[in-house]
Amino acid sequence: MKEEFPGRYDSKTCEEKYIKYWSENRIYKFNKKDAKRKVYSIDTPPPTVSGKMHLGHAFSYSQMDFIARYKRMKGYNVFYPFGTDDNGLATIILVEKINKTRAKNMTRAEFTELCLKTLEEIRPKYIMDIKRIGLSADFNLKYTTIDAHCRKIAQKSFIDLYNIGRIYRKKSPIMICPKCKTAIAQVELEDAERESYLNYIKVPVIGTKQELVFATTRPELLPACIGISVHPKDKRYKDIIGKYVKMPITGAEIEVTSDEETDMNYGTGVVYYCSYGGVECIEWMSRHPGVKSINIMGVDGAYNKEAGKYEGMTSLKAREEIINDLKKTGALVKQEAIKHIVNTHERCGTDVEFVATEQWFIKYLDLKEKLLKAGAKLNWNPAYMKNRLDNWIKGLKWDWCLSRQKKFGVPIPLWYCKKCGEVVLADQKQLPVDPLEDKPLIKKCPKCNCTEFIPEADVLDTWATSSMTPQIAASLVPDRYKDIYPMDLRPQAHDIISFWLFNTLVKSQLHSKVNPWKDVMISGWALDPKGKKMSKSKGNVVEPQIMIGKYSADALRYWAAKSKLGDDLAFKEDDLRNGIKLCIKLWNASRFTISHLNKYNFGKIKGDNHEIIDAWIIEKTNIAIKKATKHLDNYEYSAAKKEIEMLFYNSFCDNYLEFIKYRIYDEQLTGSKKSALITLDSVLFSILKMFAPFIPFITEEIYQLHFKEMKKQKSIHLCSWPKAEPQKNASKCLMAGDLLCNIIAQVRQYKNGNGMSLKIPLKSIKITLKAECQKQVIEKIIKDIKGIGIVENVVLDVSKKQKENVVVEF
Repeated sequence: MKEEFPGRYDSKTCEEKYIKYWSENRIYKFNKKDAKRKVYSIDTPPPTVSGKMHLGHAFSYSQMDFIARYKRMKGYNVFYPFGTDDNGLATIILVEKINKTRAKNMTRAEFTELCLKTLEEIRPKYIMDIKRIGLSADFNLKYTTIDAHCRKIAQKSFIDLYNIGRIYRKKSPIMICPKCKTAIAQVELEDAERESYLNYIKVPVIGTKQELVFATTRPELLPACIGISVHPKDKRYKDIIGKYVKMPITGAEIEVTSDEETDMNYGTGVVYYCSYGGVECIEWMSRHPGVKSINIMGVDGAYNKEAGKYEGMTSLKAREEIINDLKKTGALVKQEAIKHIVNTHERCGTDVEFVATEQWFIKYLDLKEKLLKAGAKLNWNPAYMKNRLDNWIKGLKWDWCLSRQKKFGVPIPLWYCKKCGEVVLADQKQLPVDPLEDKPLIKKCPKCNCTEFIPEADVLDTWATSSMTPQIAASLVPDRYKDIYPMDLRPQAHDIISFWLFNTLVKSQLHSKVNPWKDVMISGWALDPKGKKMSKSKGNVVEPQIMIGKYSADALRYWAAKSKLGDDLAFKEDDLRNGIKLCIKLWNASRFTISHLNKYNFGKIKGDNHEIIDAWIIEKTNIAIKKATKHLDNYEYSAAKKEIEMLFYNSFCDNYLEFIKYRIYDEQLTGSKKSALITLDSVLFSILKMFAPFIPFITEEIYQLHFKEMKKQKSIHLCSWPKAEPQKNASKCLMAGDLLCNIIAQVRQYKNGNGMSLKIPLKSIKITLKAECQKQVIEKIIKDIKGIGIVENVVLDVSKKQKENVVVEF
């Protein structure tokens, strides 16, 4: 016997029930033994576990889940793994905070053990938070970017690229974060506006009575000054090109050179260069190769002995001291308050510095054109997001700095010969390896026969691992690797196109000479109600779990489906309330329908001769199915949801359910009633299936209460996506139903306008139509007009002169 349909939907109970049900029954598993169905593989973004799930996750993960659920219902064997990104700087910061310790006070092995232990403790809650939004990933296909599986793949990538000459080591100016005390890559930069001063400093021209004045925002780098330049066409300084000036404080004698890149309009037109004040200084040195650098800063951001009396200071402290010293010597002419843009570390917001140090790099600047062509072959959704990748590639200035000076991460798999410095790579049989703990398999250096080796202490940039997620995920099912990789879809947010998407593209091209995916699906940002970016410092962060508790996961997913793919969306609780309204309406419509279906042994009710109005709602459903299918095939989930809602609200609830009440309330199981019941069952099931990718919990509950017994699938999410049912005379049925909607609307308007109950019968109405073909159609539904409108007599007429399709007179 079927379970009684409850009067109200309990979202909290149902969500808890189905998260457990889906997991226990492996509803979303990838069937690795199924060779018949085509694989649809998704490169699921691995979120950073070191923090709470934020609204942006709920927003973008819901959007990709709409597609995953749709593809599963379309018959694909969906490969939808779930990973977490655990080896980054955010993890280090969180572990230090939770355990009230500092990585610098521990060995790498000790701190790594602490990180892994802490991650194991916090990861389950984070994954449950992800499950609570209804993500239909196969959580048995899982990885973390610091597990042995991932470390092995990342280290193998390093070795393979080194062996083909794509990875090299050199001493070079690289960006460092003084706070995080590590090298960083170009992709980790963010621009920030800073209030500062343009400092005008005078220096004497040696052998003359002249003085030069230059302007700089970086007086703290004066101990590292290596050059002074003026433009060769600047008449003000033509006579002093080639002469030397004496720098204040250090007494260094610096030649005045001519350089066409010098901006004559900046400050005084005299520019001083340091090693390294920024990109301009590095570029100036490349144009003046004879100049030697002076390195006054270490990777930890502290000044070294080359800085003289400023040794041990940070750049900010050194700036303060040097300004005071310049004032004392009279070299500081003036200061102008300014605002300017500086590069900061995206992770912590600290101003970056440039220092010269030995680092590992991936060589890819020579591949710009190849990477642009590879990006053009991807199917971009939305298409305009491709411009972000193009602009990034065109603007690249440095190779990818791979090495990081951190205590936690994937170790760079090599040692150095103590005698000659020869690089000794780990044997692939050793992977994953930690050179600080393990020794190379070879006993002596192949170059000089030395038997002592120095381990590499640096770890890989976290993106060096994250950029391998397609290979990492596909390797979870090695027997189906070729069916999974290259993948079908990369879903991600627009702010990491230059990070994750670009680096993954690079790695795939270098290793396999193919693109890692066919399609990319780029989501926008979830913003606060005022359209501003959310941040803890602003106090405008919305907690998704609080919203789920208040409104339901389906309501939150409904909100996420509001925006077009790629668009940012302001968070408004009214949108969640609208989601709740939809769920209540769907529940009540289902309850009404199922209460009538359950009065009969519905499985034995047969018939395929639909009455015209039944054929009308079926055709309306067909149209919605076709449109929603097309939209979802193109990742236009918002447009698909809109079509389904219009069908449900306008055609099904507002009209069809009202149209058939007079038939289904008939105590006799007439042919007309059978037709209505069969249609109700079919159309409601199609509507539920179309809504299922968007609001999976309530659709599952309705399915389990009524449809499961007949459809036999364990879950609505394993049912097939609805197909349009071809019908005879579909256009005439559409015309009839649409005209009926118009006629009944006018009847209701008349009754309401005259203070009449809708149940009070009208003796007669006259319906004037615009065309004879309309009259012929209406003649076939006179019974419906009378039954729905409660009208005793209907008179039909045709007037080609009237503007409206149909006019009802009373």
